[in-house]
Amino acid sequence: MADPVVPTPDPADRMPPSRLAAYGAVLASRIRSQRSYRANFYTDLGASFLIGFIELAEVWILFHNVHALGGLTFRNILLVFGIADLSFSIAQMFFGHVDRMPTFLRAGTLDVFYLRPQPVLLQVITSEIGLRRLTRALVGLGSLVIGLSLNEIRWTVGNIALLAVTLVSAFLVHSAMLVWAGGVQFFLVSGAEMTNAFVYGGRYAATQVASVWSTPLKVLFGFIFPMAVTAYVPALRLLGLPGPMWLPTWLAWWTPAFAVWMWAFALWSWRQGIRHYQGGGG
Repeated sequence: MADPVVPTPDPADRMPPSRLAAYGAVLASRIRSQRSYRANFYTDLGASFLIGFIELAEVWILFHNVHALGGLTFRNILLVFGIADLSFSIAQMFFGHVDRMPTFLRAGTLDVFYLRPQPVLLQVITSEIGLRRLTRALVGLGSLVIGLSLNEIRWTVGNIALLAVTLVSAFLVHSAMLVWAGGVQFFLVSGAEMTNAFVYGGRYAATQVASVWSTPLKVLFGFIFPMAVTAYVPALRLLGLPGPMWLPTWLAWWTPAFAVWMWAFALWSWRQGIRHYQGGGG
């Protein structure tokens, strides 16, 4: 009598689950929970779109009263606004809930993350995803597409690569700004207004004409918190326009370096905050 054939187990069945699988499961559950309450979900989508549209309308009103500002016309600034708003909206969708750090700290909610054998920052980042910000990102995308179509841009390989690198780097810079603000909250606890001046004020600065800024503002939002190089300087490079003093257009190719700097600064801030934290005291 022949021995029974024992099936060979699939090697994939023996592989341990990926460390990212838990994060993916949490994000999937958050997405399902947001879509469960459809009326509320669609209301949030509409409100997010309206906020983005109003911010674009503010730019239109400003340029409706002047022919040009800092050498840029409205169709030029559409390109700047599109790059800045699209990258910020996507960053806020994935990292925006780090803004809730003051609530986590005061309520002691953050202590729960310490019970799991995973990095706290990754747990906070993957604890939620703001789908409602998708419509706001559509406003930025629409502005970017219109700006690219209205402006005369030479579509060389270099310019195509510059646009792609700029969008990715701008997303990383804005994401790092949100993480940096979360790290600072460990020390301020109730100082969200202060960090918002740099995070959301920086987002507003990224959509504006940096050539009209004073020198201190160019240093602050050009190099320390590199908002100007996320959209304004690359847009000048794409349009073939000269850069102002302190912000030459060759800096457009250094946007990835600014993203690395901002993430190093953000992770240092977060690490210092984690070391400072002593628990919710509950």
